[in-house]
Amino acid sequence: MSLSNSWKIALPVAALILVPGYAAVQAAAETDTYKELDALMDVFERVRVIYVDKVDDKTLIRGAITGMLASLDPHSAYLDGRDYANLKQTTDGEYTGLGLTVTSEDGAVKVVTPTDDTPAARAGMKAGDYITHLDDELIYGGSLNDAVDKMRGLAGTKIKLTVVRQGETKPLEFTLTREVVVIRPVKWETRGSVGLIRISTFNSKTGDSTRAAVDGIKAKLGGDVAGYVIDLRSNPGGLLDEAIKVSDVFLEGGEVVSERRRAKNDVDHHYAKPGDVTDGKPVLVLVDEGTASAAEIVAGALQDHRRALVLGQRSFGKGSVQTVYPLSGDTALRLTTARYFTPSGRSVQENGIEPDIQVPQLSDPRVADRKPIREADLKKHLINELKDSTDKLVEQDAIPDPRFVVKSDELKARGVLDYQLDYALKLVGRLAPPAAPAVQVAGAGPARGGSR
Repeated sequence: MSLSNSWKIALPVAALILVPGYAAVQAAAETDTYKELDALMDVFERVRVIYVDKVDDKTLIRGAITGMLASLDPHSAYLDGRDYANLKQTTDGEYTGLGLTVTSEDGAVKVVTPTDDTPAARAGMKAGDYITHLDDELIYGGSLNDAVDKMRGLAGTKIKLTVVRQGETKPLEFTLTREVVVIRPVKWETRGSVGLIRISTFNSKTGDSTRAAVDGIKAKLGGDVAGYVIDLRSNPGGLLDEAIKVSDVFLEGGEVVSERRRAKNDVDHHYAKPGDVTDGKPVLVLVDEGTASAAEIVAGALQDHRRALVLGQRSFGKGSVQTVYPLSGDTALRLTTARYFTPSGRSVQENGIEPDIQVPQLSDPRVADRKPIREADLKKHLINELKDSTDKLVEQDAIPDPRFVVKSDELKARGVLDYQLDYALKLVGRLAPPAAPAVQVAGAGPARGGSR
């Protein structure tokens, strides 16, 4: 359905007759709107005629559209040819580059998350890094699109990134080799009798890959599966439909998420189908401040249904849904169209998912020195209208938990490189029901022939 058609449905002509005084109110509103449009056209004409350098009309109009959407929230945007192609490549799961999800913040290029098994992740780049130079050229204050274009390129070519990281006294330099990044959204392995499922993004393959991961773990361990750990840390989200499919793997049924749009009664509810693929085995979900959007839908659904314990740190807090409307063959509008709510009616916006068990990442001392950046820190973020009862959650990051006093060097000496994961794996083992003892029948022996 095109954008113009959707507007026709949202504003029925019958409303002019059914609402008393509507025509007068509408006429006054239209008068104010036309005044603002006149001001816009006045600025447009003055710029195109008397600005010091000649600017083509297409650039001015696209700038006006971009500015209009930037005034709404951090996630609504006009997607030109490059942006739209990048979005489709990401959701399809393959592109050539470094494996970085980046955003623009006050003129700087900021790393949202590095993708698993990519040049950026292997080199040790972290969420929250600020990229200041590409091949020694300053990119601060430039276009995010230009920076992304420079980081992409032919597979096998190199690029140097200069990075400012909180807690580091001087800039860091990374020389990365571009490659064809095939995003494997799901990886799995077994640790003893526990199935570990790492979900790094929600693209078009995530739901089916998660179901295949569970099948693979069951085939490898047979009936000896103690439980599952789902690692959603630093997962920036992705497709809503895939989040619903992933939740469906672990749920016997019930609501996964609801989308609530502007009109009070305009609500869509999404449900899991009957059948828990994991056979009711214990499930733990790992989250951190980089767990966002679709990943928060999964964590919230499993937590609300008491199907899983959530461990780690409070998640990012992006509780909004964006719809992509194609405008032409190579442009589109990405517009925030709804807020999503967990099955119990919680809005994740701003506050995120609060873990059942707070577990800091003690094995990485740099985490303690880095201030988490979440949705609530972004300019013009949507306000959580249900926030009043949970305000106490927002400023908890700096309070030390007396249960976690072990230091990173002690963990390293014990061979623990990921404290949160180690904690989760051990907890699954404690939650798993004990194996039934072998039954022996006294006096049993080989059968004898003959009658008595």
